[in-house]
Amino acid sequence: MNILPVFIIIPIAMLLALWCSRNIRQTRAVMVTGSTLLLILSVYLTIDFIQLRNAGESADMLYTASWSWYEPLNIAFSIGVDGISVAMLLLSSIIVFTGTFASWRLQPMTKEFFLWYTLLSLGVYGFFISTDLFTMFMFYETALIPMYLLIGVWGSGRKEYSAMKLTLMLMGGSAFLLMGILGIYFGSGATTMNIHEIAAMNAIPTNIQYIFFPLTFIGFGVLGALFPFHTWSPDGHACAPTSVSMLHAGVLMKLGGYGCFRIAMYLLPQAANDLAWIFIILTTISVVYGALSAVSQTDLKYINAYSSVSHCGLVLFAILMMTKTACTGAILQMLSHGLMTALFFALIGMIYGRTHTRDIRKMRGLMKIMPFLAVGYVIAGLANLGLPGFSGFVAEMTIFVGAFSVNDTFHRAVTIIACTSIVITAVYILRVVGRILYGEPDNDEFKKLSDATWDEKFTVICLVVCVAALGIAPMWVSDLVGSGVGSILSNI
Repeated sequence: MNILPVFIIIPIAMLLALWCSRNIRQTRAVMVTGSTLLLILSVYLTIDFIQLRNAGESADMLYTASWSWYEPLNIAFSIGVDGISVAMLLLSSIIVFTGTFASWRLQPMTKEFFLWYTLLSLGVYGFFISTDLFTMFMFYETALIPMYLLIGVWGSGRKEYSAMKLTLMLMGGSAFLLMGILGIYFGSGATTMNIHEIAAMNAIPTNIQYIFFPLTFIGFGVLGALFPFHTWSPDGHACAPTSVSMLHAGVLMKLGGYGCFRIAMYLLPQAANDLAWIFIILTTISVVYGALSAVSQTDLKYINAYSSVSHCGLVLFAILMMTKTACTGAILQMLSHGLMTALFFALIGMIYGRTHTRDIRKMRGLMKIMPFLAVGYVIAGLANLGLPGFSGFVAEMTIFVGAFSVNDTFHRAVTIIACTSIVITAVYILRVVGRILYGEPDNDEFKKLSDATWDEKFTVICLVVCVAALGIAPMWVSDLVGSGVGSILSNI
């Protein structure tokens, strides 16, 4: 039995059950049951995939299946996964699971919130298992649409403005992406929209690739916070509710990097080789600019949002280097950043729920008031700045080693420039930790605040364990994604 359709069936069943739920207790029960099943399923899929690879399975994609959907355009519901997809499914299930507990006490309209939250997760799961261009694009749009309401209704601050800005910019990116997908399909003269069959044909003329590679890369790159199309990201993160920020930064932004690698570079290899230098410059700017912008912020969420621009820029930067080490580092960075930023946004939401401020100038001495949350924030900060033993160190070092191994002046120069983000990251992380956690509390109202509740502790512990596990034992992830990375690079 192919288990991949279950990743679609469970969220659909959750939507139906949420629609029928009559109180908050039933709503919570549905979310916990569904997200737990998805987590168990993704862990099982990961273990089974590794066992099949170890047993000598040589196919590029496993668990493949296809059902004809719209014959005039050769659209099929095609699914399958390689190691990269499996890793992204595992990340998604962890963030959806922990995000459920991060929103445990969300009010009002809890049922409606989780309906849109589940629809967003449905789009994410469907995107990562799709091997048909149209089906992938459909799930991509399914993941983007709920963001408008999740931020606009349940967000904070300038939520209507941020929701509108995010939606318009991502829809603009989708327009570019749709043109790119149609260009790939008609330019190849294919009788299928299956990604791997189009790649095997290698029939897209170079002049066509030069037109549609930038459109496709930018289309996905908008979601991956590619400079200068990143401006929606800080506002969107800052105004989103906690679990939505976790899912958005932790998973949704990874659709951008995944799509750039899986679609733009895999299907348009000649243009990727010839035009990569343009986007390497843009991603280098993203990496350094995002880190510098984080230094100048005083809002905790904006600091983490600009940090996400920098770290997601590293993903695209590594992919464009087109070495196996750098691209493996890009996947590690997607996993690492997804877990770290989810932990950060969860902790920021918990701190904000107590202090009712995210301004670091108004907070001090939180270590004495809420030690559990403060220690969690220190751990997240150390992981973010790349302390050995945490996921950030492994991912960033793999990227920079792989990028510097490209033996020419241009690639090594931009790698050195991108490396400066490590120092800048340490500046803003240590500045925030020192400012808000240590010293004596200077607000008498803060002294009455409580520490984390059981559901908050559970969320933080789960994410901290995952960040540490990836940092201590990264080789299993490298082995997991190695064949998928190698297959795509061989086509490039």
